[in-house]
Amino acid sequence: MSDCTHDCSSCSENCSSRTGGIPKEKLNSLSSVKHVVGVVSGKGGVGKSIVTSMLAVLMQRKGYKTAILDADVTGPSIPRAFGLKGSAESDGEHILPVGTKTGIDVISVNLLLENETRPVIWRGPVIAGMVKQFWTDVVWNDIDYMFIDMPPGTGDVPLTVFQSLPVDGIVIVTTPQELVSMIVSKAANMANMMNIPVLGIVENMSYVVCPDCGKKIYVFGEGKANEVAANFGYEVLGNVPMDQKLSALCDNGIIELMENNYLDGACEKIEKTLKVKK
Repeated sequence: MSDCTHDCSSCSENCSSRTGGIPKEKLNSLSSVKHVVGVVSGKGGVGKSIVTSMLAVLMQRKGYKTAILDADVTGPSIPRAFGLKGSAESDGEHILPVGTKTGIDVISVNLLLENETRPVIWRGPVIAGMVKQFWTDVVWNDIDYMFIDMPPGTGDVPLTVFQSLPVDGIVIVTTPQELVSMIVSKAANMANMMNIPVLGIVENMSYVVCPDCGKKIYVFGEGKANEVAANFGYEVLGNVPMDQKLSALCDNGIIELMENNYLDGACEKIEKTLKVKK
């Protein structure tokens, strides 16, 4: 672009500077996706899937058409959160995503397996190839915001997603333990190397609310995410507590019934940064 400043952190164009010369995978002719947001972390077990699910639900409630691409092929949990048990159908050429009760389009390896408990024992390149197919072969019908639930770490799949898919920004999920600095650093450094903008940080398992007095109890300590975010120049977009009701909704496949404002700030950031006309 003639007006390029070469500062990829503030730009969502998919030019050669951003992709490192690797061409982005193209959607099929039946698909349209306006913005792609990756939900990532430097380690597992921090709650990326629940954050991904919540973001999709909240943005759908705002009147946008949302979708979830479950890139955590060996540990898929998105279908369970939404109570999806049916199989994704195919027209012989394309795969059709499975719609949730409120109309969120979802694709996950668990929606392609006869038995959801069957382990996916594949090599990294095969898994990465499937994630590409989730993008190219699935019919994504007029999606405003697609959220990608990424596997933990910085291996084949995150690299494939960053290089091959037009990711507009990422949300880093962390927890309040002392590992927070390492978790954020790994994800942030990879994003910077791939020239992917970081939208901000969500701290999961932030605190517990006392059922008797309503006081917030910071089990793992307070303020670690704020400190690390300040060091990187990021925003803390939300603090999700250890919420028994939220966990129960996920376990019962009815996360779309959630009633909380934990990630309202994250949605506002996404809506403001990656604008879509309704």
